[in-house]
Amino acid sequence: MKKIILTGDRPTGKLHVGHYVGSLKRRVELQNSGEYDDVFIMIADAQALTDNADNPEKVRQNIIEVALDYLSCGLDPEKCTMFIQSQVPELTELSFYYMNLVTVSRLQRNPTVKSEIQMRNFEASIPVGFFTYPISQASDITAFKATTVPVGEDQLPMIEQTKEIVHKFNAVYGETLVEPQVLLPDNKACLRLPGIDGKAKMSKSLNNCIYLSDSAEDVRKKVMSMFTDPNHLKVEDPGQVEGNPVFTYLDAFCQDGHFEKYLPDYKNLDELKAHYTRGGLGDVKVKKFLNNVLQDELEPIRQRRRQFEQDIPGVYRILEEGSKKAESVAAVTLAEVKRAMKINYFEDRELIEEQAQKYREGK
Repeated sequence: MKKIILTGDRPTGKLHVGHYVGSLKRRVELQNSGEYDDVFIMIADAQALTDNADNPEKVRQNIIEVALDYLSCGLDPEKCTMFIQSQVPELTELSFYYMNLVTVSRLQRNPTVKSEIQMRNFEASIPVGFFTYPISQASDITAFKATTVPVGEDQLPMIEQTKEIVHKFNAVYGETLVEPQVLLPDNKACLRLPGIDGKAKMSKSLNNCIYLSDSAEDVRKKVMSMFTDPNHLKVEDPGQVEGNPVFTYLDAFCQDGHFEKYLPDYKNLDELKAHYTRGGLGDVKVKKFLNNVLQDELEPIRQRRRQFEQDIPGVYRILEEGSKKAESVAAVTLAEVKRAMKINYFEDRELIEEQAQKYREGK
């Protein structure tokens, strides 16, 4: 069996460093590993419209932003297929068939759906498209016969629902769909990077993100304004590392080589944490170090982005070619699904002959 990856993002805004450490950096590594036969990267505009139906221009404008972030991070159209979800109509048809395999009560129990509904204040009036988001995601994954889906922990309930749909379909119609496996980030700090204000999650609406496209000065300002331990008022005070966003970011981005380059008094992050914990280390010094670490990581991304920004039509061509390839692959799966469900009427020569024989014999 081929090894295939399917992953992607909703184009509701520019991607931030949480996206980068949580998925983008890993996608580039997987793309370059040579272990996978195909890597599909989807810009999920149709899913974004489920809660932005009244503002399609927002989604439309952000498609190019996400594509630029993908390319600047190192995703290579020669090694992966980048495509736009709405340009693959087979995904919508698959979703429609899968809806018959899932109950309303099961969707209501999905923890990710419940939390997203609450976050968007949809309790009183939930758009049907948003409510059936897990079914759409199952369609995306199975259309490309993905064996591996890189996700964060918050998406585990969605993948579990996909597996249930696969099991149900195969039990009813015969072995047709491929069951995916989850690939979680190997660095726990990358599972959910907090906002710079200390909130549990980065959010554009909370204005607490560091974007991949931010200038060096913007990054510096945001780092220096980051929330730390509120009880660490003086340099000599003992500091709390656990739950401190500055150290969470260092856990996600810092390497031992950064100390030799920027903070030679310490060998590694453990020594820095120990000093902060016992007192005598100020927040400003730690933040300046974090800024240097982030600038090292983000400057090559900014440089590549500036290059791709010079050829926007070329970026759209990449997406168009990727979407055509994605559609051709999804069309094969859809044909197999319709054959298994026995709704491929015009291709089923046995059915046509059987019906003809029946009527020739007077029923």
